[in-house]
Amino acid sequence: MTSRALAEAIAEEWRRQENRIRPAEMPITQFANTALDRVASQPMAVVEGLLAFAGTDLVCYRAESPEALVERQQQLWQPLLDWLEGRHGAALAVHRGVVPRPQPADAIQRLGRHLAGLDAFTLTALDNATRAASSLVIGLALIEGRLSPDEAFALSQLDETFQIERWGEDGEAAARRRALMAEFGLVHRFLRLLREEPAA
Repeated sequence: MTSRALAEAIAEEWRRQENRIRPAEMPITQFANTALDRVASQPMAVVEGLLAFAGTDLVCYRAESPEALVERQQQLWQPLLDWLEGRHGAALAVHRGVVPRPQPADAIQRLGRHLAGLDAFTLTALDNATRAASSLVIGLALIEGRLSPDEAFALSQLDETFQIERWGEDGEAAARRRALMAEFGLVHRFLRLLREEPAA
């Protein structure tokens, strides 16, 4: 599954290389290569990896304190879980603390059936978004238009942002957050090109 817009974006990345290939400056090409060379040949391995994220999804594990963080997680993360259940029929359980606990088998099976139906390019975008967010729920919400890139970043960084508000942010953490924000934007751009949607 490709589009003219995606092909043109890849061609433009190659035109900019001049005398030396710089892979870091060719993110759309790298996404496409991953879809063709890795994901298309073993999609179920990617699906299984994504389902592993669902098993310990970020938005399913809530803080026990302080109360302000507990309330913020409930207010901002719970609507995503409600959306997931309404759209895909997958009701994931919410737990307090960080100790991993199994999710309902039916919910994982429903998600697995949906993911197995995605094409390699969309699956590649979802895999990148999920890894950036540490959350399949946020990844799905991004690629299905429930979240914008900025919203996906903010929700994936909810805990970190709460700590920054209290204690401040060092340079290393700031750089990591900028890289994550860029990754969400890249996923969104790749999908827009794939679907030949005009820029906003």
